[in-house]
Amino acid sequence: MARREFGHREGPAPAQLHYTSAPSGSDGSGSRFTVVGAEVPQGVLREVERLIAYEPPCDSPERAEAEQLKGFPIAFGFSELADGGRLLSRSVCTGTDWAGGPVAFHAHAFLLPAGTRLPDGVLPISTWESPRWADSAPPDGRPEPVDRVEPSGLLRKEALVAFAVSRAGWLAPFFAELRAVAADPGAGQLVVVEHDSADVARWIALACTVLPREQAHRLTFTTYTRDPRQARQQLVGVLPSSESVGDDGRYRVHDCTGRRPAGPVADTWAEVCARVWRAGRPDLFHNNPEDLGPLAVAALVAGIDLRTDARAVAASWAAEQAGTLPDDTLTALVAGLCGGPVPHLGSRSTTLPGEAEQAALAVLLARLDGRVPASVSAPLAARVLASAVLARGPVPVLRAGSLTARAHDDLARDLAPALRAGIADTAEPAAGRPLALLRAADLLDVDCQDELPELAERLGRELVDTPATHATTTAPSGGGSPADGCPPALLDAVHTHPGLRVALFGSLNTLAAAEPAAVARVLKGSGLPLDLQQSGFPHLRMCVVPAGSDDDRLDRFHGLLRTAGVSPHADPAVLRTALRLTWPGGELPTGQEASLLLKELGSDSHRAAGTRELLIEAALAASPDDRDIPALAADLLRCFSMELGPSRRTALLLLEFTGVLGTGSEGEEWVGRVLDRMAGAAADPVPETVAERAFQALAWRLLEGTAPANELYALARSGEPRLLAAYERAARSERVGERLRTGPAYVADRFCDWSAFPGTHPAWDETRTVLLAKVLRPAVRALSVEQQGEVEAALDRAGRGKLDAFRTWNRPGALGRLAGRLSGRGRRAEQPDT
Repeated sequence: MARREFGHREGPAPAQLHYTSAPSGSDGSGSRFTVVGAEVPQGVLREVERLIAYEPPCDSPERAEAEQLKGFPIAFGFSELADGGRLLSRSVCTGTDWAGGPVAFHAHAFLLPAGTRLPDGVLPISTWESPRWADSAPPDGRPEPVDRVEPSGLLRKEALVAFAVSRAGWLAPFFAELRAVAADPGAGQLVVVEHDSADVARWIALACTVLPREQAHRLTFTTYTRDPRQARQQLVGVLPSSESVGDDGRYRVHDCTGRRPAGPVADTWAEVCARVWRAGRPDLFHNNPEDLGPLAVAALVAGIDLRTDARAVAASWAAEQAGTLPDDTLTALVAGLCGGPVPHLGSRSTTLPGEAEQAALAVLLARLDGRVPASVSAPLAARVLASAVLARGPVPVLRAGSLTARAHDDLARDLAPALRAGIADTAEPAAGRPLALLRAADLLDVDCQDELPELAERLGRELVDTPATHATTTAPSGGGSPADGCPPALLDAVHTHPGLRVALFGSLNTLAAAEPAAVARVLKGSGLPLDLQQSGFPHLRMCVVPAGSDDDRLDRFHGLLRTAGVSPHADPAVLRTALRLTWPGGELPTGQEASLLLKELGSDSHRAAGTRELLIEAALAASPDDRDIPALAADLLRCFSMELGPSRRTALLLLEFTGVLGTGSEGEEWVGRVLDRMAGAAADPVPETVAERAFQALAWRLLEGTAPANELYALARSGEPRLLAAYERAARSERVGERLRTGPAYVADRFCDWSAFPGTHPAWDETRTVLLAKVLRPAVRALSVEQQGEVEAALDRAGRGKLDAFRTWNRPGALGRLAGRLSGRGRRAEQPDT
C-alpha cells in the first residue's frame, strides 16, 4: 500500500472504537463492534476489524486462568488505513469459552483522520499502557472523550536506558535496519522477536527516539502478532512461538531471545545511536538525530566514546562548522576526540585512529590551530602528530605555539624513536614522509643530525633520478612537482634547516661531479638557494648556471669555471664538470675549441681531470669539414704520446698526415703510407670518420693538378673501395667541374689520369670509366673549339700517344665506342653518345 505523508495538524479528540470477541452463547451476539464513534466512517470498519484481530500464541493454554491471561501478549499497534488515516489500537486477551475454544479478546482503538496526530502531538508509542486504554467496552456505550493521553511509566527514560543496556548487542544492528525500513517503503519489514510484547514496545520507543520526529510519527508497528506474514506494519513484534519468517527475504528479523549478533555494524549512524542509548543520553537525539555529524559531535562532547569512523565524521563536521562552534564546545569536542593517553611506541592499550579519522583530525587541526586559544587546540595537535608518526598518516605542519610545553616534552620523549626510524626509512620517497618527519623532529627538538647525511644522499639521488615530466601530485606531508626542480617542501627545509642544507648541497655536489648534465637538468630554475652558503660546492654551483647559446661555448666554459670559484689546477674535477656541462649529451668540441682547451689548460690538467679522452674523441669523431682537426691531432700526439694505444695513435697519425698533404712536408708515397697504416690497424680498425677524412684528403690531393704516376698507380692497384669512392665523389664535385669548364690543361691532366693503367684492377677500371663518361665527356663537349685545341696541345706535349688516344675517345660514332673498349673500360663503362 502506498504511504501517504502524515501531517502535523492536531485535530479534535480522536474517534474511538471498541470491539469484542465474546464467547458464543454468552449473549447471543458473538464478535462485534460494541462502540463506534460517530465520526468513524462505516467504510473503514472491515479494514479496522482485520487490523485489531487477535490470535493467542500457539503455545498458550486452552483454558487460561485469570493469572495466566495477564501473561498473554498485548497487540498494541499503529497502522495506516487505505484512506490515509491512522489506527492506534490495543487488543488484549479476555478469556476462553467453556468449551476451550478460541480465546476471547477486547480491542480498543483510536481513529486519526489523515493529516492529524494525537492530542499534544505525542508519539503513538508513548501511549503504551496508558490509563486511557480500556479492557472492556463502556457500560453505557459512550466512551469518555480523550483530549490528552498520559504516557506509560514503562517507557520512562530510566527504564528505556536499562533496557537498552540489556540489549546492547542488538542495538546497532536494529537501528541500521530501522533506518532502511523507515526511509524506504519497499525495504521490507522489521521483525523483532522477544518473550514479552512489552519489550517489543520498548524497542519501538527506542526506534522512535532515534528517528527524525516526522518519521517517528509515521512509523507503523504492532507489538505482537502470531503470524507476521499477516501483518502490514513496518515494525512487527513476535514471540519465539510465532510463525517463523527467517528464510523470507522480505523480512529483517532480529531475534533478541537467541545469540547476540556477531561482528561490527557498518552503519556508522546506527553504531552512534547504540552508544548514545547505552550511555543513557537519549536527550542527544532531540535535534536532527538523523544528521550524523552533529550527533557524533554531541556524543563526544558528552564524553561518549565513539568508533573511529564516527569520530572521523565528527571531526569533519566540526571542521566545517568551526567558525560557529563556541570555545567550550570545541574544548569538550577536542577532549572527546583526544581522550586517553597520546599514542606512543610500546603502548598496547592505545588504539591508533583509522586513516579516515587521521585525515579528518588533521583537517580539523588546520582549521583550529592559530584561530582558537592554544589550550583548545593543543591536545588535538599532539594527538594528530602522534598518530601521524605512529600510524604513518599525513604529518601536520605545526607552529612553534601549537603545543603546550608539557605536550612538547612528552611527544619528544615518546616519538623520538619513531621519528628517527621514519627519517631513515628507505621505503618512503625521501622528499615525502621522511622530510616531513624531520620537520616534526625539529619542532620537538629531537636530535637527528646523524640521520642527515643519508637522508640528504637519498634526497639528492631522487632529485637527479626524477624525470622532469614526472607527475606533479604532491604528498600531504610534502613533495612537489619535479618539473619545477625541487619540491616546495624540500626548498622550505633547505631554507630553514642549515644542517640538512649543507648535507644536501654536499650530496648534490657529489652527484653533479658524476652526472653534471642530469643535475643541471633537474635544478634548472629550481630556486635552490645556493647563496645561503657563501663558499663550497663548486660542481653544484656550475649546474645551476643557465645554459648559454651554442655560439659562445668557450665563453660559457670559462664562465662556469668562474662560478665554481675553484681553479681547475687545484681541483681538476672542476674542469671535467665544466666540460661536460658545456658539451653535454655526447656533444664534442670542435677542433679549434679542443686545441684551445688543450693549450690553455695544459696536458697535465686534462690528464688529472680525466678529460684527455674527450679531446681525443673530438679529433677522431670530427667531421671531415673541420679543418682544425689535423693540428689538434698533432697536439694530441705531442702531449699524450706515451699514453696512446696503437689504434688511437694510428688514427691520430692519419689525421695529422691529412694536414700536411699538399704542403712541402708531404713527402712521397702518400697513398701507400695511408693504406699501410690502415692495414696495420686491421685488428683494431681506426674510426670510420678518420678513414673517411684520410681518403678524402688523398682524393683531393690526387685531383689537385698533375698526379704523380706512382701515386696514381698505387690508387689504381689498391682497389680500396672506400678510397675509390672518395676519389669518385671528389671528381664529381662542383669544385672539379668548375676547373674542367675553365681549365683546358686541367682537362688534359684528368684525361691522362683516367685513361691510365687500364686493367690494373677491376675496381679502378670501373671508377675511371665512369669518370670519363659522366664527368669528363660532358665537360669536353662544353668547351669551345679554341679550348679543345688547347687541350690537344697539352696532350701533345705530354707525349706517349695521349693526343691520339684523346682524339679517338672524343670521336663520335661506333669507332669511338670501339676505341673505348680497346682502351680497357670495364663493365660499368658507358658508351659515348653518338
